[in-house]
Amino acid sequence: MSLSILADIGGTNTRVALADGAQVRIDSIRRFPNGGYQAQGKDIAHVLRDYLDQTGAQVTGVCVAAAGPVQDGVATMTNLDWVIDAAKLTGATGATRVAILNDLQAQGQALGHIPAANLRCVIPGPAAQGPMLVVGLGTGVNAAPVHPGPQGRVVPPSECGHVNMPVRSEEDFLLARFIEQKLRAEGEVPHAGVEEVLAGRGLANLHAFAAHAAGHPATMTSAEVLAALDQGDATAAHAARLYVHILGQVLADLALIHLPYGGIYLIGGMSRAMTPHFARFGLSSQFREARRVDLLLNDFSVTVVEDDYAALTGCAAYLESVA
Repeated sequence: MSLSILADIGGTNTRVALADGAQVRIDSIRRFPNGGYQAQGKDIAHVLRDYLDQTGAQVTGVCVAAAGPVQDGVATMTNLDWVIDAAKLTGATGATRVAILNDLQAQGQALGHIPAANLRCVIPGPAAQGPMLVVGLGTGVNAAPVHPGPQGRVVPPSECGHVNMPVRSEEDFLLARFIEQKLRAEGEVPHAGVEEVLAGRGLANLHAFAAHAAGHPATMTSAEVLAALDQGDATAAHAARLYVHILGQVLADLALIHLPYGGIYLIGGMSRAMTPHFARFGLSSQFREARRVDLLLNDFSVTVVEDDYAALTGCAAYLESVA
Protein backbone atom coordinates (compact mmCIF):
# COMPACT_ATOMS: atom_id res chain seq x y z
CA MET A 1 0.00 0.00 0.00
CA SER A 2 1.37 3.41 -0.95
CA LEU A 3 2.38 5.92 1.72
CA SER A 4 1.35 9.56 1.30
CA ILE A 5 1.90 12.80 3.14
CA LEU A 6 -1.10 15.06 3.76
CA ALA A 7 -1.36 18.67 4.91
CA ASP A 8 -4.32 20.75 6.05
CA ILE A 9 -3.10 24.35 5.74
CA GLY A 10 -5.27 26.70 7.76
CA GLY A 11 -4.89 30.40 8.40
CA THR A 12 -3.10 29.75 11.70
CA ASN A 13 -1.69 26.22 11.71
CA THR A 14 -0.81 23.42 9.33
CA ARG A 15 -1.66 19.85 10.29
CA VAL A 16 0.49 17.21 8.62
CA ALA A 17 -0.01 13.45 8.62
CA LEU A 18 0.81 10.23 6.81
CA ALA A 19 -1.74 7.96 5.14
CA ASP A 20 -1.73 4.36 4.01
CA GLY A 21 -3.94 4.60 0.94
CA ALA A 22 -7.17 6.27 2.11
CA GLN A 23 -6.46 5.62 5.80
CA VAL A 24 -4.90 8.45 7.82
CA ARG A 25 -2.42 7.40 10.49
CA ILE A 26 -3.91 9.30 13.42
CA ASP A 27 -0.79 8.88 15.54
CA SER A 28 1.27 10.57 12.80
CA ILE A 29 -0.58 13.92 12.94
CA ARG A 30 1.56 16.90 13.88
CA ARG A 31 0.76 20.61 14.02
CA PHE A 32 3.02 23.39 12.73
CA PRO A 33 2.40 27.13 13.43
CA ASN A 34 2.33 29.00 10.12
CA GLY A 35 3.35 32.34 11.59
CA GLY A 36 6.80 31.14 12.58
CA TYR A 37 7.51 29.82 9.09
CA GLN A 38 6.19 32.93 7.36
CA ALA A 39 8.28 35.19 9.61
CA GLN A 40 11.37 33.35 8.37
CA GLY A 41 10.34 33.63 4.71
CA LYS A 42 9.45 29.92 4.61
CA ASP A 43 6.28 28.23 3.36
CA ILE A 44 4.55 24.86 3.07
CA ALA A 45 7.53 23.28 1.31
CA HIS A 46 9.61 23.82 4.45
CA VAL A 47 6.82 22.50 6.68
CA LEU A 48 6.60 19.28 4.67
CA ARG A 49 10.37 18.91 4.51
CA ASP A 50 10.67 19.38 8.28
CA TYR A 51 7.97 16.77 8.88
CA LEU A 52 9.67 14.21 6.64
CA ASP A 53 13.04 14.93 8.24
CA GLN A 54 11.54 14.43 11.71
CA THR A 55 9.71 11.21 10.84
CA GLY A 56 12.07 9.70 8.29
CA ALA A 57 9.08 8.78 6.12
CA GLN A 58 9.44 8.22 2.38
CA VAL A 59 6.29 8.97 0.44
CA THR A 60 5.02 8.49 -3.08
CA GLY A 61 2.00 10.79 -2.83
CA VAL A 62 1.24 14.24 -1.45
CA CYS A 63 -2.08 16.05 -1.09
CA VAL A 64 -2.60 19.41 0.56
CA ALA A 65 -5.77 21.28 1.48
CA ALA A 66 -5.26 25.04 1.34
CA ALA A 67 -7.40 27.75 2.90
CA GLY A 68 -7.61 29.78 -0.29
CA PRO A 69 -8.61 29.57 -3.94
CA VAL A 70 -7.13 26.91 -6.21
CA GLN A 71 -6.92 27.74 -9.90
CA ASP A 72 -5.12 25.79 -12.62
CA GLY A 73 -3.49 23.61 -9.99
CA VAL A 74 -2.11 26.53 -8.00
CA ALA A 75 -3.33 27.46 -4.50
CA THR A 76 -3.08 31.00 -3.20
CA MET A 77 -3.56 31.24 0.55
CA THR A 78 -6.11 33.82 1.70
CA ASN A 79 -4.57 34.64 5.09
CA LEU A 80 -0.92 33.81 4.32
CA ASP A 81 1.58 35.00 1.72
CA TRP A 82 1.97 31.46 0.35
CA VAL A 83 1.52 30.20 -3.21
CA ILE A 84 1.49 26.42 -3.67
CA ASP A 85 1.95 24.42 -6.86
CA ALA A 86 2.77 20.83 -7.79
CA ALA A 87 6.44 21.50 -8.50
CA LYS A 88 6.93 22.94 -5.02
CA LEU A 89 5.27 19.94 -3.38
CA THR A 90 7.21 17.42 -5.45
CA GLY A 91 10.46 19.21 -4.71
CA ALA A 92 9.79 19.13 -0.98
CA THR A 93 8.59 15.53 -0.73
CA GLY A 94 9.84 13.61 -3.75
CA ALA A 95 6.27 12.41 -4.34
CA THR A 96 5.16 11.65 -7.88
CA ARG A 97 1.39 11.74 -7.16
CA VAL A 98 0.38 15.30 -6.28
CA ALA A 99 -2.98 16.89 -5.53
CA ILE A 100 -3.89 20.38 -4.34
CA LEU A 101 -7.36 21.04 -2.95
CA ASN A 102 -9.17 23.98 -1.46
CA ASP A 103 -9.74 23.23 2.25
CA LEU A 104 -13.51 23.02 1.76
CA GLN A 105 -12.99 20.63 -1.15
CA ALA A 106 -11.02 18.38 1.20
CA GLN A 107 -13.79 18.55 3.78
CA GLY A 108 -16.30 17.61 1.10
CA GLN A 109 -14.19 14.64 0.06
CA ALA A 110 -14.19 13.50 3.72
CA LEU A 111 -17.97 13.18 3.97
CA GLY A 112 -18.94 9.54 4.24
CA HIS A 113 -15.55 8.71 5.78
CA ILE A 114 -16.16 10.44 9.15
CA PRO A 115 -17.19 8.26 12.12
CA ALA A 116 -20.81 8.78 13.23
CA ALA A 117 -19.56 9.63 16.73
CA ASN A 118 -17.99 12.79 15.27
CA LEU A 119 -21.23 14.05 13.72
CA ARG A 120 -23.73 16.11 15.76
CA CYS A 121 -27.07 16.95 14.17
CA VAL A 122 -28.24 20.47 15.14
CA ILE A 123 -31.18 20.80 12.72
CA PRO A 124 -32.90 17.49 11.89
CA GLY A 125 -34.12 16.87 8.37
CA PRO A 126 -35.17 14.02 6.11
CA ALA A 127 -32.44 11.56 5.18
CA ALA A 128 -31.98 11.77 1.43
CA GLN A 129 -29.43 11.05 -1.26
CA GLY A 130 -28.13 13.96 -3.26
CA PRO A 131 -25.77 16.92 -3.13
CA MET A 132 -24.30 17.96 0.20
CA LEU A 133 -22.90 21.28 1.38
CA VAL A 134 -19.85 21.89 3.56
CA VAL A 135 -19.67 25.23 5.40
CA GLY A 136 -16.43 26.16 7.12
CA LEU A 137 -16.46 28.51 10.12
CA GLY A 138 -12.94 29.00 11.42
CA THR A 139 -10.16 31.52 10.87
CA GLY A 140 -12.08 32.30 7.67
CA VAL A 141 -15.45 31.35 6.24
CA ASN A 142 -16.23 29.39 3.09
CA ALA A 143 -18.68 26.88 1.69
CA ALA A 144 -18.59 24.29 -1.09
CA PRO A 145 -21.19 21.98 -2.60
CA VAL A 146 -20.47 18.25 -2.81
CA HIS A 147 -21.91 16.49 -5.88
CA PRO A 148 -21.85 12.68 -6.13
CA GLY A 149 -21.49 11.31 -9.65
CA PRO A 150 -20.69 8.16 -11.62
CA GLN A 151 -17.10 9.30 -12.17
CA GLY A 152 -16.58 10.14 -8.51
CA ARG A 153 -17.32 13.00 -6.18
CA VAL A 154 -17.09 16.58 -7.49
CA VAL A 155 -16.46 19.41 -5.02
CA PRO A 156 -16.17 22.75 -6.84
CA PRO A 157 -13.98 25.36 -5.13
CA SER A 158 -15.53 28.50 -3.73
CA GLU A 159 -14.71 31.75 -1.92
CA CYS A 160 -18.23 32.61 -0.77
CA GLY A 161 -17.08 33.78 2.66
CA HIS A 162 -16.50 37.14 1.02
CA VAL A 163 -20.07 37.67 -0.19
CA ASN A 164 -22.13 40.39 1.48
CA MET A 165 -23.50 39.63 4.92
CA PRO A 166 -27.31 39.31 4.85
CA VAL A 167 -29.19 42.46 5.83
CA ARG A 168 -32.80 41.82 6.78
CA SER A 169 -33.48 44.20 9.66
CA GLU A 170 -32.60 47.68 10.84
CA GLU A 171 -30.12 46.16 13.29
CA ASP A 172 -28.49 44.22 10.44
CA PHE A 173 -28.11 47.47 8.51
CA LEU A 174 -26.53 49.22 11.49
CA LEU A 175 -24.20 46.25 12.00
CA ALA A 176 -23.06 46.33 8.36
CA ARG A 177 -22.29 50.05 8.63
CA PHE A 178 -20.46 49.47 11.92
CA ILE A 179 -18.29 46.75 10.37
CA GLU A 180 -17.50 48.96 7.38
CA GLN A 181 -16.47 51.86 9.63
CA LYS A 182 -14.39 49.59 11.83
CA LEU A 183 -12.53 48.12 8.86
CA ARG A 184 -11.99 51.55 7.33
CA ALA A 185 -10.51 52.83 10.59
CA GLU A 186 -8.15 49.83 10.64
CA GLY A 187 -6.98 50.51 7.08
CA GLU A 188 -8.75 47.43 5.71
CA VAL A 189 -11.12 47.13 2.76
CA PRO A 190 -14.43 48.42 4.21
CA HIS A 191 -16.58 45.50 3.10
CA ALA A 192 -19.11 43.93 5.48
CA GLY A 193 -18.68 40.39 4.21
CA VAL A 194 -19.90 37.20 5.80
CA GLU A 195 -16.39 36.41 7.04
CA GLU A 196 -16.32 39.60 9.13
CA VAL A 197 -19.21 38.35 11.27
CA LEU A 198 -18.94 34.53 11.22
CA ALA A 199 -15.18 33.81 11.18
CA GLY A 200 -13.03 33.63 14.29
CA ARG A 201 -12.78 37.42 14.38
CA GLY A 202 -16.49 37.69 13.61
CA LEU A 203 -17.74 37.08 17.14
CA ALA A 204 -15.33 39.75 18.40
CA ASN A 205 -16.71 42.18 15.80
CA LEU A 206 -20.26 41.36 16.84
CA HIS A 207 -19.39 41.93 20.50
CA ALA A 208 -17.84 45.30 19.62
CA PHE A 209 -21.09 46.25 17.88
CA ALA A 210 -23.24 45.03 20.78
CA ALA A 211 -21.09 46.92 23.30
CA HIS A 212 -21.29 50.07 21.17
CA ALA A 213 -25.08 49.72 20.93
CA ALA A 214 -25.28 49.36 24.71
CA GLY A 215 -23.32 52.58 25.16
CA HIS A 216 -20.31 50.85 26.70
CA PRO A 217 -17.71 50.37 23.94
CA ALA A 218 -15.40 47.45 24.66
CA THR A 219 -12.91 45.23 22.87
CA MET A 220 -12.74 41.48 23.46
CA THR A 221 -11.37 38.51 21.55
CA SER A 222 -13.78 35.83 20.38
CA ALA A 223 -12.42 33.47 23.05
CA GLU A 224 -13.14 36.10 25.70
CA VAL A 225 -16.64 36.62 24.32
CA LEU A 226 -17.32 32.88 24.55
CA ALA A 227 -16.07 32.83 28.14
CA ALA A 228 -18.27 35.84 29.01
CA LEU A 229 -21.22 34.12 27.35
CA ASP A 230 -20.77 31.11 29.61
CA GLN A 231 -20.80 33.49 32.59
CA GLY A 232 -24.15 35.01 31.58
CA ASP A 233 -22.86 38.33 30.25
CA ALA A 234 -25.66 40.21 28.45
CA THR A 235 -23.44 41.86 25.82
CA ALA A 236 -21.84 38.52 24.96
CA ALA A 237 -25.32 37.03 24.66
CA HIS A 238 -26.31 39.83 22.27
CA ALA A 239 -23.25 39.07 20.14
CA ALA A 240 -24.04 35.33 20.14
CA ARG A 241 -27.66 35.99 19.19
CA LEU A 242 -26.47 38.06 16.23
CA TYR A 243 -24.03 35.31 15.23
CA VAL A 244 -26.74 32.65 15.19
CA HIS A 245 -29.19 34.97 13.41
CA ILE A 246 -26.69 35.70 10.62
CA LEU A 247 -25.56 32.07 10.37
CA GLY A 248 -29.15 30.90 9.98
CA GLN A 249 -29.74 33.37 7.17
CA VAL A 250 -26.49 32.46 5.39
CA LEU A 251 -27.24 28.73 5.63
CA ALA A 252 -30.77 29.28 4.32
CA ASP A 253 -29.52 31.25 1.32
CA LEU A 254 -26.84 28.65 0.54
CA ALA A 255 -29.39 25.84 0.87
CA LEU A 256 -31.63 27.45 -1.74
CA ILE A 257 -28.68 28.03 -4.05
CA HIS A 258 -27.27 24.50 -3.85
CA LEU A 259 -30.25 22.32 -2.76
CA PRO A 260 -28.16 20.05 -0.51
CA TYR A 261 -30.68 17.25 0.04
CA GLY A 262 -27.85 15.12 1.39
CA GLY A 263 -27.33 17.57 4.24
CA ILE A 264 -25.39 20.65 5.30
CA TYR A 265 -22.21 20.03 7.30
CA LEU A 266 -20.58 22.71 9.48
CA ILE A 267 -16.86 22.41 10.11
CA GLY A 268 -14.22 24.52 11.82
CA GLY A 269 -13.47 25.86 15.27
CA MET A 270 -16.24 28.45 15.39
CA SER A 271 -18.92 25.94 14.43
CA ARG A 272 -17.85 23.69 17.30
CA ALA A 273 -17.52 26.56 19.76
CA MET A 274 -20.98 27.88 18.97
CA THR A 275 -22.76 24.51 18.82
CA PRO A 276 -23.80 24.61 22.52
CA HIS A 277 -25.56 27.93 21.86
CA PHE A 278 -27.40 27.13 18.62
CA ALA A 279 -30.60 25.93 20.30
CA ARG A 280 -30.71 28.78 22.82
CA PHE A 281 -30.50 31.46 20.14
CA GLY A 282 -32.77 29.73 17.65
CA LEU A 283 -30.62 28.52 14.78
CA SER A 284 -33.38 26.19 13.61
CA SER A 285 -36.04 28.93 13.55
CA GLN A 286 -33.67 31.29 11.75
CA PHE A 287 -32.99 28.63 9.12
CA ARG A 288 -36.47 27.13 8.73
CA GLU A 289 -38.03 30.31 7.42
CA ALA A 290 -41.15 30.54 5.28
CA ARG A 291 -40.33 31.87 1.82
CA ARG A 292 -42.13 31.67 -1.52
CA VAL A 293 -41.04 28.02 -1.75
CA ASP A 294 -41.38 25.77 1.31
CA LEU A 295 -38.04 23.99 0.92
CA LEU A 296 -36.54 25.54 4.04
CA LEU A 297 -39.47 24.37 6.14
CA ASN A 298 -39.27 20.75 5.12
CA ASP A 299 -35.83 19.81 3.78
CA PHE A 300 -32.10 19.91 4.54
CA SER A 301 -30.51 18.77 7.77
CA VAL A 302 -27.62 20.63 9.43
CA THR A 303 -24.84 18.66 11.15
CA VAL A 304 -21.70 19.81 12.95
CA VAL A 305 -18.56 17.81 12.12
CA GLU A 306 -16.70 17.38 15.41
CA ASP A 307 -13.56 16.02 13.78
CA ASP A 308 -10.57 18.34 13.69
CA TYR A 309 -8.81 16.12 11.17
CA ALA A 310 -11.58 15.70 8.58
CA ALA A 311 -9.66 17.66 5.93
CA LEU A 312 -6.77 15.21 6.23
CA THR A 313 -9.22 12.34 5.77
CA GLY A 314 -10.57 14.10 2.68
CA CYS A 315 -7.07 14.53 1.26
CA ALA A 316 -6.34 10.84 1.72
CA ALA A 317 -9.65 9.78 0.20
CA TYR A 318 -9.20 12.06 -2.80
CA LEU A 319 -5.61 11.06 -3.49
CA GLU A 320 -6.57 7.38 -3.36
CA SER A 321 -9.56 7.94 -5.68
CA VAL A 322 -7.42 9.49 -8.41
CA ALA A 323 -4.48 7.13 -8.03
